[in-house]
Amino acid sequence: MIHVDDALRNLLERDPGLTPYGGEIRMHLDRYNEKRSMLAGDGPISDFANGYDYFGFHRTDSGWVFREWLPGADAVWLMGDFNYWGKFEYPMTNIGNGVWEICLEGRDRLKHGQYVRLIVGRQGDSFERVPAYVTRCTMDPYTNKLSGQLWMPDEPFEWTDGDFFRKQRPDAPLIYETHVGMAQEREGIGSYREFAENTLEWIRTSGYNTIQLMAIQEHPYYASFGYQVTNFFAPSHRYGTPEDLKYLINKAHGLGISVLLDVVHSHACPNVGEGLNLQDGTDGQYFLEGGRGWHPAWKTRIFDYSKPEVLHFLLSNLKYWQEVFHFDGFRFDGVTSMMFENHGYCNFYSYRDFFSLNTNVDARVYLMLANELVHGVDPNAITVAEDVSCFPGMCLPLEYAGIGFDYRLAMGIPDVWIKLVKDQPQEQWDMGYLWHELLGGRPGEKSIGYAESHDQALVGDQSLIFRFADAEMYYGMEKNYHSPVIDRAVEMHKVIRLLTCATAGDGYLNFMGNEFGHPEWVDFPREGNGWSYKYARRQWSLVLDPELKYEWLANFDRAMIGFVNASALLCSGPVRGICIDNGRKLIIFERGGYLFVFNLHPYVSQEGVFVDTYFSGPGRYRVALSMDEWPFGGQERISKDYVYCTEATEYGEGFRIYIPCRCGAVLEKLGLEEQHA
Repeated sequence: MIHVDDALRNLLERDPGLTPYGGEIRMHLDRYNEKRSMLAGDGPISDFANGYDYFGFHRTDSGWVFREWLPGADAVWLMGDFNYWGKFEYPMTNIGNGVWEICLEGRDRLKHGQYVRLIVGRQGDSFERVPAYVTRCTMDPYTNKLSGQLWMPDEPFEWTDGDFFRKQRPDAPLIYETHVGMAQEREGIGSYREFAENTLEWIRTSGYNTIQLMAIQEHPYYASFGYQVTNFFAPSHRYGTPEDLKYLINKAHGLGISVLLDVVHSHACPNVGEGLNLQDGTDGQYFLEGGRGWHPAWKTRIFDYSKPEVLHFLLSNLKYWQEVFHFDGFRFDGVTSMMFENHGYCNFYSYRDFFSLNTNVDARVYLMLANELVHGVDPNAITVAEDVSCFPGMCLPLEYAGIGFDYRLAMGIPDVWIKLVKDQPQEQWDMGYLWHELLGGRPGEKSIGYAESHDQALVGDQSLIFRFADAEMYYGMEKNYHSPVIDRAVEMHKVIRLLTCATAGDGYLNFMGNEFGHPEWVDFPREGNGWSYKYARRQWSLVLDPELKYEWLANFDRAMIGFVNASALLCSGPVRGICIDNGRKLIIFERGGYLFVFNLHPYVSQEGVFVDTYFSGPGRYRVALSMDEWPFGGQERISKDYVYCTEATEYGEGFRIYIPCRCGAVLEKLGLEEQHA
């Protein structure tokens, strides 16, 4: 429970600007306390979230028991290939509170791998449904329908990740956002096992310490990128079995990589008969009734977060993925859409835009409960909010009247890069505007920066390097080919990444393949492309070809991530600006004792750029990382051997450096022994 007075005081002391909304924030906290007390009393909220141990199929000493919550049903029957799909042979019993149950004597009555569905009767009608808590779902060969599959192997999966699981957490997540199905080069769907054997090693050697798995919860339409979930407890069957997913996670942990699940609790697939929509024949079982129950842009269903049964389902779902699959945390999809009645389709100019009747208080309470649960199950768990609104308190703990997330995605940064690249010649870019946007966000709340994610790679959009290179991307990536267009594309790809990563608040994210400038957008098989997998894959052979420039970009990304790891840069305190020169297109700043010098001018290289060492102190400096190194496609115009000695000038204590156009460098202060060498 939250002590409301203390929590509100803690929040307002941090941000007095929220004082006019103190009454509304207090109401939110009171609602949280009321809901939490109703669900779990004074006990841990995790004790409430055990729905997967009660509902669904379970072996007993004498046979099997199956339960399903269907409050609107008049009658329910279980069927499957175990009874040759006989529809009304196995009636279930209403045991109260909308829960239906059937007990089957004999442990051999049901077998691992059998297909199951429900027949629900309501008001004289009957219809088929897939059980809500089913842990595997796939197309059965008898009915050619998406059906639940009884999944209880005789031999449980043997985990070997005890030295890592729930014992480690990266101080700064370096997240490799990835999609198992498109992680291979062949035109088809990759598997959990292929990913574990082939892609994990690439991620490890690239220096990333966390992977974010997209599109894992079962979804019938592959092209939805996993965002129209039907079966929340079932890993997608397209990539293999649940044991295969466990194998992937177990192997990642063995390599020291944390694994986050992209969890979709912001909305659900509208399909009837496969997922939760009209599960018991009523509009409002899991979802809000009427217009509020539909997302106007996504055409999907919106959960009713006020219902205890819905909270039980969603919270149990989070605990299930933690306990059964050893996920280390979650990236929560669509948090902005959840938090506001208009789903965030507005501008957030002032605090008043975050409150009033536009706030979905029930969704806020759910997210607070979810964060309490996840961190209660695993104190080292990571939760990340996909929130574009910058809601105050999103990443503050509950005792500070916060929502409880560890990080929010800095979603405005990729939008800024796209806006600049798309709408303005580079010589007109405003360095002050760019600097302000890179350092945006709420003080004291952690964020994860990124230049582009899967959102910028999907069909209809373009990656940043593609926006620079356009058609030359298809014929200009050989190392012996040079043109102003392709050279600028390659160089700005590196500039944008290092500048974004170095100013990222507390973590950094990259989408699979973007680190080496993958040339194609992501487009899943659909009618419009002839159901082709050509663009639903990653062409790893490009980066492995020593004749192509993709190798340069991959080398640079590996060096950049290696530097961030070795220096603990994202844990080293704030970014402090030194020089933001719009005329010369220079950005110079300090972080963690390192000096960062960027020249974003499209064609003017800069001689004698003065770097003030006010924050890092006088002494001797040397380049630690330069974009102009040979392995990155550079020309070695910035020496890594030269020692820069500070001197007092009319501008302050510092040194001067040459920085080519479209280039950046990082300088480190030499240690005491090297200072006097």
